Amino acid sequence: MRSSVLSLPVDSRAAASSLLPEVTERATASALPTRLRPADLLRLTDEGAQDVLEGRYDHLLPDDGLWPTENRWAARLVADDEVDVWLISWVEGKYTELHDHAGSLGALTVLSGALAEYRWNGRDLRRRLLTAGDQASFPLGWVHDVVRAPAQFIDRADAGITGPLNPTLSVHAYSPPLTAMSYYEVTGHGTLRRTRSVLTDQPEGELE
Repeated sequence: MRSSVLSLPVDSRAAASSLLPEVTERATASALPTRLRPADLLRLTDEGAQDVLEGRYDHLLPDDGLWPTENRWAARLVADDEVDVWLISWVEGKYTELHDHAGSLGALTVLSGALAEYRWNGRDLRRRLLTAGDQASFPLGWVHDVVRAPAQFIDRADAGITGPLNPTLSVHAYSPPLTAMSYYEVTGHGTLRRTRSVLTDQPEGELE
């Protein structure tokens, strides 16, 4: 799979230093040892995407190929002490909310359709479009919101999209496996404020 040509290259250390102190301190303090690095997670999501396309996980897919239309859906493809790999189906209008992944590194590969990611860069939210074949990785301190890309954001010809946007599928990997997330809001002063923290092993926020 390819890296997104629309992605915004950011040095992870610079990005982390631009976040609020509580974000970077919490992320660093909660980090668990992992031998896997972002490049490893990108490879795992790429391999997982290929396995899904080749039918190796058909037994985990919704019955009769009927993808949920009201809420996001997810199935864990791989689970061990080192990494979790998930397949996620996205529905329009269901945002994950601004969140981090606590002490876990993350990565994704888009299988079909398109995702819009809204990332906090320390000053404001930056949007990028990820279409089928695109990849992205998430270092510690990464705060973002993800949603199935609204149709008005997509120039289908420029994005290379020729088929339907439904289902919109992506494969995600987290190492160490997710144990917690914090959620945020952007204040009227242009800063990031944490609203809550939760213990969870579910990918990219609550699925409802």
